[in-house]
Parts: sequence; structure tokens; C-alpha cells
Amino acid sequence: MTTSTTSVTPDLIRYMAKASASPIPSQVLVKAKHHILDTIAAMVSGTTINPGIFALRYIEQQGGNPEAQVVGSQIVTSAINAALANGMLAHSDETDDSNGSAGIHPGCAVIPAALAMAERENASGENFLRAVILGYDIGSRTTKALGRDAMRARNHLPFSIGGTLGATAAAGCLARLGEEQFRHLLSCGAQQASGVMTYARDTEHIEKAFIFGGMPARNGVTAATMVQSGYTGVHDVFDGHGNFLVAYADSPKPQELTAELGSRYEVMLTNIKKYCVGFPIQSAVEGLIDLMAEHQLKADQVERITARLPESGAHTVNDREMPDVNLQYVFAVTLLDGRLTFEAAHSFERMKDPGVLELKKKVTLIGDPELTRARPEGQSIVQVTTRDGRRLEKRVTTFKGRSENPLTTGEVEEKAQELLEPVLGQPRTRQLMDAIDKLETLASVRDLRPLLKG
Repeated sequence: MTTSTTSVTPDLIRYMAKASASPIPSQVLVKAKHHILDTIAAMVSGTTINPGIFALRYIEQQGGNPEAQVVGSQIVTSAINAALANGMLAHSDETDDSNGSAGIHPGCAVIPAALAMAERENASGENFLRAVILGYDIGSRTTKALGRDAMRARNHLPFSIGGTLGATAAAGCLARLGEEQFRHLLSCGAQQASGVMTYARDTEHIEKAFIFGGMPARNGVTAATMVQSGYTGVHDVFDGHGNFLVAYADSPKPQELTAELGSRYEVMLTNIKKYCVGFPIQSAVEGLIDLMAEHQLKADQVERITARLPESGAHTVNDREMPDVNLQYVFAVTLLDGRLTFEAAHSFERMKDPGVLELKKKVTLIGDPELTRARPEGQSIVQVTTRDGRRLEKRVTTFKGRSENPLTTGEVEEKAQELLEPVLGQPRTRQLMDAIDKLETLASVRDLRPLLKG
């Protein structure tokens, strides 16, 4: 065993071992509940579209001890299976959260893992909440230690690698482990971390739902339950020859794993999407909706539209096969409907509608180097030329849902209602939202099962 005297692991496992009882600021608890509600709403709505339908069908075939609920279904299965299914459900419809500074979608990995483990362990709502906060902290710090952009340049997938370590921390927080067992937990989680950047070629979103949500959630619960059963790994997976950090980065920064733990909570730096579409579209569609409101702009008044985004974002959402990550389609249905709904954002049928296709032709998407360099990240410019010759322009530098411009509790609930009510109905949706709002008073997370089942 080779271990340096400067390893961050002792401080890291000490913090993780105390996370279930350490003080947490009230605003962090509130923000974490927002993300739990938002992610569970994504799981529920995910049961209605292809990646989620696949996940339910697959998990139903697996059997398993009845430890945890698969959201939006009648299935109660092993915690590992439930984490896999719920993770895929959470990333089925591109409405889950994202941490831009870390370059990951923490909620779809961390929350399914914590939910499954909390049910397995009959944990309280407060312990579940604390585990989620820890998972966001460790998952996001993992990619910050490795370097978000450097990982992508090496074809390593930050979403699944950071997601796996976050899910591992969350599940381990609920596993009642001793401090030294967290060494084995991290080793097991690190060995499972994987993923490559080919996900953008996935035209059906099933693989993407697996590698962003299902796989890392499953990995985290696997690590926690294996350590509970006596699994042992290496003493320090973050230090010494061939360690995790040097495997994924040329110049890792191990200190980022423990930087400001207990004072900088990554859940506070995580965005919640206002609109149920891919993140690069959020800024631009807000700009379009603002122009529509300011100028009473209608579809039949539009001669042409140019949307400018940072180059990588423009590449991601340029006329894709899936409606919720296709900016031209999203702009067209928003103009036609006067607003953007979950139903419209996920309608493959409307992608073939002649009226939509005709309006799409008027929308040009440009990857703008100036916006690539602009800070804060994710800015957009929407330019509209009307048929009567007006030239309208909106630059969006920040938008609702970003961590620095967060949604209110009411706004989070408004979005959740749109996703939950078509599946759960209005009364159960209200009960679920109330239960999450008072999560720290819940005696057992298993009490949520009647509200989560299909």
C-alpha cells in the first residue's frame, strides 16, 4: 500500500461518517427538498415516455427482495434494482437538475440511490435528506477534482463518473457504516465509475437515461450494500500508484474533494430547470417567451428567428431527433401554443406536424464563440424579425432556475404539478408535495410508498 501524508481521504471519510448528524443550514435543507421534489416529479413523468417504459419493463423481469419502491409502478424490488429503474426514470425526460460548475446531473443519480437505500434501511426522512445533500457534495466535488472540461476532452463522461461517487456517498450515508468502512465504500464506488462521451449519438435516450441516472444510482447502492455485507477494498483509492484520480485526469486536484466541506453545499450551486427541455435550451426559450410577452408576438407574425447559444450547447440541441432537445422544434411549438408544456416538449407526433415543420424552417441556431466565452455560462441571444419589419432582440444572461436565480418553492411546485398530476392525480400530488415539504418530520421513508406507486 502506497499512501502519501497529504491524502485527502482521512478528512473525506471523517466528514462522510459524520454527515448523518452534522448541522445543516436551514436554507440548504429547503433547497435540497426542492431538488428531491423536482427529481421525483421527473421520475413520475418518466414513466410515460420510452426510456422510463423500458426501465419498468426491464426491472419487472428481475425479481428481487421487496426492499424499495419503483416510482410510478406497483413494483417493490431490491434496492439495487429500484435505484437502477428510478435513476433511468429521473433522466428520461430531460427535466432533472444539473450542476454547471461540476458538469453533472446530480439529482438523477444521487436521489434514486438515497431513496432506495433509505427504504431498505427504514431510514427517516431527515436521514434521507442529509444523505442527498452529502451525495450532491461528493459527486460534484469529484468532477471538480478531475476537471469537468478535461474529462470531456479525454472522452470520460463526467455525468456518470461524478454521479457514481455521489450516489455511493448518499447510499453509504444511510448504510450505518463505521468511519473506516467509508474507505471501502469509496473504493467500491470508484471501481464502478465508467462512461464515455458517445451519449450524444443516442437517438432514443435509453442509453443516456442509463448512464446519467440508472447506472450511477445502481453503482452507489451496490457499493453500500456490498460494504454492509463485509466487502473490503483498498485503503485509499484516491492516493498512491494507479489511483482513481490519475486514472481519469492528467492533472487532478485532490484538494477539491474536501474543499469547503460543511460550508459550501453543492446543492446550492445546482440548477433546477424551469422548462422540461435540455439545459442549453433553457436560456433561449426564456428569451423567446419574454419577447412574446413584451411584444404580443404570435407565430403568424414571425418572418425569421435566430437563436445564438454557446457553441457546445448549440451542438447539443441543434435539430435533434428527440423533441425535448431540439431547439428549433421547441421554439416552433412555443410560438404556436403561446407557452411551453411538458406534453408539447415530448411529442414525437408534433415533430411531424406540417405547421410545426413550416415554422421550424424559420428558426436558425448559431453556436456563438462570444457566448462560449461569456460569463456566467449558458447565455443566449434571441433575434426575431417580424413580417412587418420589426427587429426584436433579447439577451438572457441568467434565467430562472439557475443556482444564482433559483425557483421559489411555489415555482418548483408548479412545475412538479404539471409532471405529477397526469400520472398520480391531483389529491395524491398535493399529498406528495406536502410530505416532501415536511420531509425532516417523516418517521420512515417507506411511508412515501403509497404516494409514489403507480
